[in-house]
Amino acid sequence: MRAIDYFDKGADAYPERAAIIDRDTPHSYRETRAASERIARAMWASGLRGEERVAIYSPNDARVLLAMLGMWRAGGVWVPVNPRNALEANAQYMNYAGTAWLLYHSSFHDHVGELKARVPTLRHFVCIDAEDGDHPSLHTFMQLGSETDDIDWADAGGNPQRLVGLIPTGGTTGPAKGIMCTNLAWGTMVETGGHYFRRDDVEPVCLSVAPLTHAAGVVAMMLFPLGATNVVMPGFDALEVLRNIERFRVTHLFLPPTAYYALLAHPDIGKYDYSSLRVFLLAASPVSPDKFKKGVEIFGPCMCQCYGQTEAPMLLTWLDPATVAAAAKGDHPERLRSCGKPTYGVRVAIMDDEGRILPPHQRGEIVARGNLVTAGYYNLPEATAEIRTHGWHHTGDVGYKD
Repeated sequence: MRAIDYFDKGADAYPERAAIIDRDTPHSYRETRAASERIARAMWASGLRGEERVAIYSPNDARVLLAMLGMWRAGGVWVPVNPRNALEANAQYMNYAGTAWLLYHSSFHDHVGELKARVPTLRHFVCIDAEDGDHPSLHTFMQLGSETDDIDWADAGGNPQRLVGLIPTGGTTGPAKGIMCTNLAWGTMVETGGHYFRRDDVEPVCLSVAPLTHAAGVVAMMLFPLGATNVVMPGFDALEVLRNIERFRVTHLFLPPTAYYALLAHPDIGKYDYSSLRVFLLAASPVSPDKFKKGVEIFGPCMCQCYGQTEAPMLLTWLDPATVAAAAKGDHPERLRSCGKPTYGVRVAIMDDEGRILPPHQRGEIVARGNLVTAGYYNLPEATAEIRTHGWHHTGDVGYKD
C-alpha cells in the first residue's frame, strides 16, 4: 500500500480519537485527515504532479506530521532535512535530490534565502507556522486547493515501486547518499512495526521526543494505523519526558540510547508513574547492558530494542520486552547485549569477506534480504552495486548469531 493508506486505515477505524496532541491541543484523526486533504489539494492546485521532491525543514512541531501526511497524499516524495546539519550540506543534498518544494519552520527563516539561491530546482516555499514574506503559512496555503478536485493516483497493487522518500544516509566520508525508499519497503516496515508495537490492553499513546524529521516521525507513522495518539514535544528534555509519561499515560516511547541515559541519570526519575508504558524502544545505536537492565527496574517490562539502518529501516531485528525483562532477571543475561531476532519480513545472516554464510558465534558482516531493503541509492548505481554483492544487502555492520 501507499504510505498515506496506512494513516487512512487508522482514521477509518478511530475517527474521533486524538491523532496528534500539540501543546495540549488535541487533533482527532478526522481533523488530521481533513487537514492532510487540504494540503494535498493545495499542492495539486500549485502544480504538483508525479514524484516531486518535498523537503521538510523544521524542529519538532505537530505541523511536520501534517505536512508529511499531506505531501504523501498528494504523491510527493519526502526529503528529510536535518536541522543540525550545516547549511551547505543541506543545500548539497537538496540539489542532489532535485528538490522542488520546501516546507520549513520560521526559525529557519534566515536559511531559506540561502537555500533558494543555492538550490535552483526549488520553486515552492511554505512556512508551516507563520506568514513569512511572500511565503504563505501552512494555514494560508491550505486554502489554495478549495476549488481543486482530488487526484486519484493509486493503483490496485498499492504502487509498490513508487518512492515514499529519498532519505539521506552517510555523509561522514563524503556527500550524503539518497536511499530510495519505496512503498514496498515502507509498507513492510509499517506492517512489521504494527505487529511488534500492538498492545490490545491499552489505547496507544506515543510520546514523540526525537526529531520528527527523522526516526520519531517514522515511529509516529508506524503507530497511526493502530490509532495511536502522538504527543509532540518540541525537543528532548529529560524531566519533561518523565513528567509527560505520567501526564499523558504514555504507552509507546522511542529514544536513542544517549537520551535514554539522560533519563536514567535525572535526579527526579523516581518521582513519576511509568506503569502505562508498554513499549520503550531503544534504537539507533547499541545500548549498555547494565543500563538496559536498569531500565527494566525503573520503567518495568517494557524495554525493547531493534536494529536497522536507513537502507533497511528500523526493523531488521527485534528484541522483545519479555526477553529483555527475563534477561534482566538472570535468564540468559547475555541477551541484554543482543539486538534480537530477525523480523518476519526479512532474512538476516552473518557473512565473511568471501560471501560465505557463517555459523553461530562467528563474527562477520550482517547481511539481509527482504522487502524492507532499499531499492538502492538514487542515481548512484556503483554505490548500489557495492551493497548488493553475493545476492544479499550488505549493512557494513559486524555481528554474530548466538
